[in-house]
Amino acid sequence: MNAKSEYFVGTCTHVADTPEILTRDEIDASAKRRIAWLREMHKQGSRVKVAFIDGQPVGFIHLIPIEVCPWGPIGEDLMVIPCLAVIEKARHRGAGRKLIRKAKEEARRQGKKGIVTIGYYHDCWFMPASFFEKCGFQVAGRKGEEAILWKVFDPLVKAPSLLDRNYHFTPITGKVVVDLFWNTFCPTSSIEVQRVREVVGEYRDSGILNEYCADDRSALLRFQLPRGIFINGKEIWWGHEAPKDGIRQAIFQALKER
Repeated sequence: MNAKSEYFVGTCTHVADTPEILTRDEIDASAKRRIAWLREMHKQGSRVKVAFIDGQPVGFIHLIPIEVCPWGPIGEDLMVIPCLAVIEKARHRGAGRKLIRKAKEEARRQGKKGIVTIGYYHDCWFMPASFFEKCGFQVAGRKGEEAILWKVFDPLVKAPSLLDRNYHFTPITGKVVVDLFWNTFCPTSSIEVQRVREVVGEYRDSGILNEYCADDRSALLRFQLPRGIFINGKEIWWGHEAPKDGIRQAIFQALKER
């Protein structure tokens, strides 16, 4: 990738965005961390394919060997698509399908036995299962709206499994315990972890922060949680990056309940 397309991928397409829930500094800092991580992961077989229209990047697809993918699922000898994104103005022009085709070519080139992704049966744009089914993927397992979809190159390959959350809260008397699960791959998680660290730092005498990074394979396999925030065992969740005020309010409430 050249510098322009690398930044496009690093920001997860938010090149010029100034959304209300993020700051430009947060987006750029996360992009820097993500690009450095992707460069390092390239040594382990991770690849990114970028789609262009009229010389401008409009979408990308990530490919990571399943044995090192911090996003799941769990398996062997497969290439994972943890994320495929095409900007809104370029949708329905074939970019997504061409990225899928390039992903299959790359997986075969690396000798993988198939290609797999986690899709969702929802109305959101993110990783819709129906799109992958249209591209010839078949469902290998499903839990509610979440499903494993794959294309098999070798019929003897073992089916992968969805992550199975293994979190158990350990209280500490007199303290508010924040258990933070995160990864560098997802910009939302990368930005979120910085916010959590800052807010918990404001409660230095009464708060304890435990971090578990899914970039560490042992942490992913142990907890099977690539992203999550738990305050005294209760999960807080917004979908998008957790807002600082929301984190503060959750900690304040936990302090009241001590």
